[in-house]
Amino acid sequence: MSAAKLGERIDWLAPGIACDIACDDAAAAEAAARAAVGARPIDIVIQPAAGRRKRLLVADLESTIIENEMLEELADFLGLRAHVAEITRRAMNGEIDFAGALAERVALLRGLPETVLGKAAARIRLMQGAPMLIATLHRHGAATALVSGGFTVFAEPVAAQLGFDRVVANRLDVADGKLAGTVHKPIVTGATKRDTLVALAGELGLTLDETLAVGDGANDLPMLGAAGLGIAFRAKPAVAAASRWRIDHGDLTALLYAQGYRQEELAEG
Repeated sequence: MSAAKLGERIDWLAPGIACDIACDDAAAAEAAARAAVGARPIDIVIQPAAGRRKRLLVADLESTIIENEMLEELADFLGLRAHVAEITRRAMNGEIDFAGALAERVALLRGLPETVLGKAAARIRLMQGAPMLIATLHRHGAATALVSGGFTVFAEPVAAQLGFDRVVANRLDVADGKLAGTVHKPIVTGATKRDTLVALAGELGLTLDETLAVGDGANDLPMLGAAGLGIAFRAKPAVAAASRWRIDHGDLTALLYAQGYRQEELAEG
């Protein structure tokens, strides 16, 4: 399909922001669209039109629903942000084992006062589009779950603020008012995220084709691969390369446009 033919089939979901382009040959259409876009910051998601509105979202927390990496925020109180950020980068890019990297980073926090958790939480910044994503999905009857390899002390308030239906996350061990430097077991891993997606779909009577997952790190790949629509959001290079669908430029409302929602259907969060 030529770029000219693509232009004839444009249906704007949000003027100047997102559009649908109907096509008969997905591979040819994707090639033509990418050729037309070139290096411009435009995301392309090719998928069947039928059944693309999903009824369950399972989302990662850090660098997905929120902008922060919370272990880095905690490490900042010790002057170790850069050191912890490098370990995080390697773990999220799949270069080192997630559980081992988590244990290594948390051990560095041993002895920090428990009050630091509240100070770190005050730094949380919601990702652009997150409130509208969750509010719109709820308005249209979808369920939502926040599943994080991070910690409940941060995940639960964010989930309550945005209205997520479920939360699964790790728990930091605290003793005598200080961080113990350990994580309560069992640890939430990539396998946990996938298992949660599958279990929630079953509980709701949904097929996996009716599910949506979003995340940015290597520990998100199992659930991205299992979901009917698994989107790597501003993902680490290895994760982006391994994902069928990705959003590199847009905010989280791109997940709504990918499902065919029109601008007038979006709900303020």
